[in-house]
Amino acid sequence: MFDTGNTGFMLLATSLVMLMTPGLAFFYGGLVGRKNVLAIMMQSYVSMGITTVLWFIVGYSMCFSGDMASGTDIGGIIGNLDMAFLSGVSPTTPSPLNPTIPLYVFIAYQMMFAIITPALITGAFANRVKFGAYLIFLTLWLLLVYFPFVHMIWGGGILAVWGVRDFAGGIVVHNIAGFAALASVLYIGRRRVADPGMHSIPLIALGTGLLWFGWYGFNAGSEFAVDSVTAAAFLNTDVAASFAAVTWLLISWWLEKKPKFVGLLTGAVAGLATITPAAGYVSLKASVFIGIAAGIVCYFAVALKNKLKWDDALDVWGVHGVGGLIGIVMLGIFGTVTINAAGSNGLLHGGTEFFKVQLLAILISSIYAFGFTYGMLWLINLFTPVRTTEKEEAEGLDAMLHGEDAYAMDGK
Repeated sequence: MFDTGNTGFMLLATSLVMLMTPGLAFFYGGLVGRKNVLAIMMQSYVSMGITTVLWFIVGYSMCFSGDMASGTDIGGIIGNLDMAFLSGVSPTTPSPLNPTIPLYVFIAYQMMFAIITPALITGAFANRVKFGAYLIFLTLWLLLVYFPFVHMIWGGGILAVWGVRDFAGGIVVHNIAGFAALASVLYIGRRRVADPGMHSIPLIALGTGLLWFGWYGFNAGSEFAVDSVTAAAFLNTDVAASFAAVTWLLISWWLEKKPKFVGLLTGAVAGLATITPAAGYVSLKASVFIGIAAGIVCYFAVALKNKLKWDDALDVWGVHGVGGLIGIVMLGIFGTVTINAAGSNGLLHGGTEFFKVQLLAILISSIYAFGFTYGMLWLINLFTPVRTTEKEEAEGLDAMLHGEDAYAMDGK
């Protein structure tokens, strides 16, 4: 009934994307001080549990039930609840997007995206958010920000009707997470206690390796089949990441006088985030330009953040928010139907209107994610403190919030 090659590939891709959340946990864990390692890693891992529960209950249905064209969704913004609790789904149900794979596989694959997206935000407010408040934020953010954008772009909602393209999550994942991160930083404020940061560069390297490895499933898997577009997305992903890593390294070496390992790793992640929306829509040569642009623009976005004294602890806005934005714009320039007939021609191929709609989409997503996130944190804080106390920040969240020590040697 199903194509075993496509199904097997998508199961592998799903597993690779799942691996990205532990990779993110290691990446962020290495970037913070040793007193806050477990706290930030737990924020990633708990998303695996909370998001899966929410995805089963209403998440999948809100994203993929109904569409704007048939008038069966809610205003082109969010789906209906016809498939709440995954009602009507069985192992033999085909995916509507690609009937050669089971719907079960599509549900699982999309769930992995939902898991990692809010976890990205946690790097911005590292070391200063209460765990209980974070759980409320995680739930509300998925319901009010992530699920609507999945539906609007990938679920037949209003942005899809307008012709917006986003191959694997430049808007749906990186841009909205990055601008949510910026909103959270501006609402919560700066850390009261100086954090030594980067307690383990090997952990950062391990996390980057897992993220890079998983990203092949993230981008190539978004074709939902094994074909030439899959191959293009796979190779474009690696090329863009590599050019971005080298570009970031060279800039930092020139300006900071030493070749920094963390700079190389951060550049790779910036390149991966930036190529995400365009991976299956652009040529290999375009991916080179996208990677170089990612290395340059994201590096200086982080520098701008530092100049403005925004305490985005782990550079989520500069890497993911700006990276996703640049990727969507680059897709509007370099997109070509010769690579993917389901895509659109960008500015260089006569697609002026497509370029305009990509710009409009990125404007909408940035403002929406920022505004809803800021308002959400304000609302949560009315009922329970979002921010940790100065004592908790000084002692470290691992001990004060979780009663654990990442590096305890005596078992106590």
